[in-house]
Amino acid sequence: MAVTLASRRTARRLAADAGLLVLAAAFVLPLAWVVLSSLDPHADLRVKTPDGLTLDNFDAILTPEITFTPLLNSLILCGSATALTVICAALAAYPLSRFRSRFNRPFLLTILFATSLPITAIMVPVYALFVRVDLIDTMQGTIFFFAASQLPYAIWLMKNFMDGVPKELEEAAWTDGASSLQSLLRIVLPLMGPGVAVVTVFSFVMMWGNFFVPFMLLLTPDQMPASVSINDFFGNRGMVAYGQLAAFSVVYSTPVILLYVLIARRLGGGFALGGAVKG
Repeated sequence: MAVTLASRRTARRLAADAGLLVLAAAFVLPLAWVVLSSLDPHADLRVKTPDGLTLDNFDAILTPEITFTPLLNSLILCGSATALTVICAALAAYPLSRFRSRFNRPFLLTILFATSLPITAIMVPVYALFVRVDLIDTMQGTIFFFAASQLPYAIWLMKNFMDGVPKELEEAAWTDGASSLQSLLRIVLPLMGPGVAVVTVFSFVMMWGNFFVPFMLLLTPDQMPASVSINDFFGNRGMVAYGQLAAFSVVYSTPVILLYVLIARRLGGGFALGGAVKG
């Protein structure tokens, strides 16, 4: 009986390991293709060892027109929209977290519903609105829409992290004469640093890979971000420069990786509240 039970546990563990290996392969194989093809002078759709290592693919794409200008546009769009999203999310989450009202739950459910709306379903009225208010083909208009589209989920995340900061700390600051805004900036946000980091990374990554929004709202080629300009590598009649596409993908992924590395310590940290509140 014991042997049968042990064999069943072993079989389940092996099945779980096999499933995890298949899942890991689903993520590793595309990444392997990108890295290997970027160094392959004869890259195609197969994952294979390069015929010979070369940097010609990178030399071909590292030009202002192909890479540098679109990347700069992406950094301006996504960086500005992320900063705007984090600021607005913190200001909106603070009263939801600190003050009780019968409207809190309906409001949270409403913004949760807003996160489920497909972006393609609202782009037609958004496009018409932007044309009317003269925001079409402008960087600031695209930044505002990026921030607005990410704000509902950012508010949800920010509120959940903010709930973990004891209100007693703010009450002590209020006793010393601090205002609600001062307590938010000097007490709540510093203590919920990991939460702010999560919201920042999530918002930036979602905007960085967004193709449809800038494709619809920006018309001038010089303003297109990298998420749209990558489409230029897909030529007519199925002709694709796979090596250059892979090299561009490597460069395009670098800012996101650097952002994660820079704030990885904050993501892995906890709220520094030990000993702050005595029970």
